[in-house]
Amino acid sequence: MEFAFILLAFVCGLGLKLLGLPPLIGYLIAGFALNYLGFESTEALQTIANLGITLMLFSIGLKLNVRDLYKKEVWLGSLLHTGIWVTVVNLLLLIVTWIGLDAFTNLDWFTQALLAFSLSFSSTVCIVKILEESGEMKTRHGKLAIGVLIMQDIIAVLFLVIATGKVPSIWALLLLLLFFVRPVWKSILERVGHGELLILSGFIFAFGGYELFSLVGIKGDLGALIVGMIIATHVKSAEMSKALMNFKDIFLVGFFLTIGFSALPTLDLTLTALLLCLFIPIKFVLFFGLFTLLKLRARTSYLASLVLSNYSEFGLIVVALLVSLGWLTAEWLVVLALAVSFSFVLTSLVYKTSHNQYTKFKDRLKSFENPSRLPEDIYVQPIGAKIVVIGLGRVGKGAYTSLNSMVGKEVWGMDADPVRIRSLRKAGYQAMVGDGEDADLWENMDLSQVELILMALPSIEDICNITEQLQHANYSGKIASIARYEDQIQPLLDAGSDKVFNFFTEAGTGFAEESLQLLPEHLKS
Repeated sequence: MEFAFILLAFVCGLGLKLLGLPPLIGYLIAGFALNYLGFESTEALQTIANLGITLMLFSIGLKLNVRDLYKKEVWLGSLLHTGIWVTVVNLLLLIVTWIGLDAFTNLDWFTQALLAFSLSFSSTVCIVKILEESGEMKTRHGKLAIGVLIMQDIIAVLFLVIATGKVPSIWALLLLLLFFVRPVWKSILERVGHGELLILSGFIFAFGGYELFSLVGIKGDLGALIVGMIIATHVKSAEMSKALMNFKDIFLVGFFLTIGFSALPTLDLTLTALLLCLFIPIKFVLFFGLFTLLKLRARTSYLASLVLSNYSEFGLIVVALLVSLGWLTAEWLVVLALAVSFSFVLTSLVYKTSHNQYTKFKDRLKSFENPSRLPEDIYVQPIGAKIVVIGLGRVGKGAYTSLNSMVGKEVWGMDADPVRIRSLRKAGYQAMVGDGEDADLWENMDLSQVELILMALPSIEDICNITEQLQHANYSGKIASIARYEDQIQPLLDAGSDKVFNFFTEAGTGFAEESLQLLPEHLKS
């Protein structure tokens, strides 16, 4: 039976992808369709969904620098947003109740406040998937959004402790020892190699952290996240994250299916859910206002606010608790499931064109900026650069090293990950932090001397977006890009790249040419 569920999810996901829409929407549609046809979720499907969420949180931990949570824009922005949102939405629900809509007539002010609280969270699953698909997990706005999600997870844990009265076991204090066993993690990771044992160790760490925290009365998902954060300092953390990515994505298909299984909507319940979705723009405005007030740039604030503007699966947990206590009727579970699903679809569609939206409304949005800048938002000028390599992963670093040996100081590198840039600078690279899709970056950069830009990025959508930003900035030099697959070459050329290198073909050619140098001169001829 589970195979049939996954097959329908595949068909719907493929259909939506062919229409130019995120496959995530297709998975949600598949879940609702199966529910409508009378099928029910199975224990195996629920297990798959839980595995996906646990692996996702573990993967977030692997990429997270805990110092990002100390930033005022993260912790203060999250707390202020939750407080203001609950107040504003509670007032709106009072107005709706006063109007006399049936679904809201039996709610008192306390229940309304808890309902507003359940809607204050943003979806970790939806946001991480969108950021990963767009290659923006390590950008300024991507890391801001992830930081806010983690703060919300902490608030969620505190709420569950207070609401259920289940205080963590005294043995939970022993979890602090996890921070003192790093030599054990390091020793294991250095010995597992790069194959299936690395993947298996990732599963063990993720689910081991989940079970360990659950045993002492703490939310297991938080355990997977924290264990990931502990391992994040190891050199193999990035490799482990990439190795687990496909497993995580497959398991998360089960999660999106279970969302559909949780609700069989009627017209009244659907309209109630749509009414709640009308509050989502308020969430965006609050995030944007708070982020700009905390001195973040308009672009960072806009993109982070846009991707955070949805409802979370955690809202279902809160409402289920309220239903079990008799404070809400069971229909509210259906309403919340629908509202969460609609918000996923809305975010997926709107964020797809987010960079173009910012470019269109840039002048108006920048009027909200604070004139003073945070240190991370001050642009660096690549002095003397004639060649710029965007994306300093394995391919980008290889290109930079080769060019540096030929043209020296005339080549610069750029990457959106500040941790990577700090490491490369220590190694002697001329490198700067920058998100190539940031229109403000190119607008504030002197490109008059730059003759060639190489884009060593994994996503062709990112390359196409950057090419468009360069065109808007009146860049007149050449652009070279890489493609992983043959069918990506023509779209990149159409977008404005002057030369596209097939990653695998060109790697083979380069390998052959370098190896040929080993032969005596007379054999080369």
